[in-house]
Amino acid sequence: MAELVIFHHALGLTDDVVALADTLRAAGHTVHAPDLYDGHTFGTLDEGVAHAESVGFPTILARGRRVTDPLAVDLVYIGLSLGVLPAQLLAQTRPGARGAVLAHSCVPPEEFGDGWPVGVPLQLHMTEEDPLSLPPNGDLAAARAFADNGAELFLYPGSGHLFDAPTTARFIERVHAFLSRLN
Repeated sequence: MAELVIFHHALGLTDDVVALADTLRAAGHTVHAPDLYDGHTFGTLDEGVAHAESVGFPTILARGRRVTDPLAVDLVYIGLSLGVLPAQLLAQTRPGARGAVLAHSCVPPEEFGDGWPVGVPLQLHMTEEDPLSLPPNGDLAAARAFADNGAELFLYPGSGHLFDAPTTARFIERVHAFLSRLN
């Protein structure tokens, strides 16, 4: 079984993120789901993004680093939307990453250094027509570039940023399969 860190989306550490963590724990994984917002949750992405901007993205990244400092190095990082930033940063720069799952968002690997580390498996999950991932934002393009270099990319139909219930169920199935390959 793997040790995982799940970084929440812009809405905060909501019930759906806690449910994902609980589902993965029930499968036997050790799961950490830190609260990067100090207890704040939001009802809309606009509110959550505004909060993240007020806190500052460098602070969000620093909080992500800080919560992983006392943990083992052989972690799997899971990032959901905003949480992709600390998950991708740590998977790329913290030695020993076992793998990463990035959902709803993706940034070019050069944002965090010299590129994706060799031998670290990556799984990406995006909605095809997500307005937050299409130009002028480059998330979907970054995900496709990763896929061109061997990452698994799953595109889901729809135009929402966060997944609906059926898509979430498919996402969880694919995460379970990804994690089982790491053992």
